[in-house]
Amino acid sequence: MEQFLNYYNLSLFLGGVVALLSGVAVYFSDHRKIENIAWLLLNIATAVWSFGYFLMITQADPLAALVSNWILHFGAIFIPIFYLFFILSLTKTLTAHRTVFFFLIPIVLFFLFVNFSPAFVSSVIPKEPFAFAPDAGPLYGYFTFYFFATVIYAFFLLSRAIEHAIGEEATRLRHILVSSLAGFTGGGFVFFLTFNVSLPPYPIILFTIYPIIIAYAMLRHKLFDVKVAATEILTGVIWITLLFRMLLSENANEQIVTAVLLFLTIVFGILLIRNVYREVEQREKIEKLAKELEGANKSLEGANERLKELDQLKSEFVSMATHQIRGPITAIKGYASMLLEGDYGAVPQEVKEPVKTILDSSSSLAGIVQDFLDVSRIEQRRMKYEFSDFDLGKLVADVLTELTPNIEHKNLSLTLDIEPNITVHADMGKLRQVIENLVDNALKYTPRGGIKVRVKKVEGRVRIEIVDTGVGIKSEVLPKLFQKFSRAEDASKANLLGTGLGLYVAR
Repeated sequence: MEQFLNYYNLSLFLGGVVALLSGVAVYFSDHRKIENIAWLLLNIATAVWSFGYFLMITQADPLAALVSNWILHFGAIFIPIFYLFFILSLTKTLTAHRTVFFFLIPIVLFFLFVNFSPAFVSSVIPKEPFAFAPDAGPLYGYFTFYFFATVIYAFFLLSRAIEHAIGEEATRLRHILVSSLAGFTGGGFVFFLTFNVSLPPYPIILFTIYPIIIAYAMLRHKLFDVKVAATEILTGVIWITLLFRMLLSENANEQIVTAVLLFLTIVFGILLIRNVYREVEQREKIEKLAKELEGANKSLEGANERLKELDQLKSEFVSMATHQIRGPITAIKGYASMLLEGDYGAVPQEVKEPVKTILDSSSSLAGIVQDFLDVSRIEQRRMKYEFSDFDLGKLVADVLTELTPNIEHKNLSLTLDIEPNITVHADMGKLRQVIENLVDNALKYTPRGGIKVRVKKVEGRVRIEIVDTGVGIKSEVLPKLFQKFSRAEDASKANLLGTGLGLYVAR
């Protein structure tokens, strides 16, 4: 019994000292923070309760023990409301819950008033293993309810804040919750003694540890997770228990053995905590990288949306610009054709060549403008199709007939291999444009030789093949062949007027 009494005395005295040091250290780290002020007030109240309890159980005089009882309960009455004040300040929810906080003030004043009444604590009487301990009066049950209801409500608010917090802030709040649970569990065991429940308050040692952990966390501004908190609490309890056992032991051999055990547990405890720190820090680094990656992804998504908007604006501008350009080009092409046909009278031979050049150039430019218009319609999904049944072979033959003068002009041969009676259901105008683009592409890039066009049925489908003896396409260019503005490196040498849109539109 004597050993337990000494253990209890040391726990209370050490707890009071630790509470004061913790509160002062955090307060002076930044006295402007309201949560630091709340933490100081909470620890002052805790120290008053701790020192008061220490004085009561070490007194020999009943009157001195009663006065000590008044002191310890003076501190105990303030602990719940100051703890709630600390949690509300820490979670930045003081304004939202000020009604509850102000509701508790008259309750605190009431218990301060009845603290000196036998209705609160009827007396201080001998209770094993102490010479004096408080005995609950009729009002003490209400005080117990106020104490634990307020603390549990604070735990609830802290848990809810953890659910909405992210990253280091969530870890910080979880750390404080675990430490608080340990501290109030250790200190709360004294209520059993007050209500004459025979349950020794051995966990009182936990109350001496939690202020250190929370203060360390608040001062570091970087809190670790529950795993670290649990490791620190467990190793701290083992260290202090062994220290008390060594100091209170009356046997020299037992003191030596306990000292060796204490040394070993300190060494291995430090190694354990360091390993847990490393593990948590690695995880925090990974979480930080994940957040940075998430932020980068969001930035890329925003940039992508912006690029889509710019691309849409570009397409609209191209559509508008090409519409405006097509009118003058059509006029130039029409008048040049009329001049060559003699609609304005005979044209001298030396004038015909320049006019023909104007006609050819305007026709090429009109084709380029049409390609840009088609690209704009495709990107804006405004391309319209008119489907009908027609003879594909006849369509291909008509297209090649129109292009025959250009083929003959380059002294190229043209070979046709068209199966008869191939009827398809498609947009004739669009398909004509595709065939024209493909044949024209072969014509542009074939300086000598010839072009062969095949139309045949293959496994229930129709295939149009255009084969030429042109400059060819390198294998690395093939994947980009049907992309917008894509041209081979040597394409510009063979055809300076190409834009890289023909095959894109055809596809």
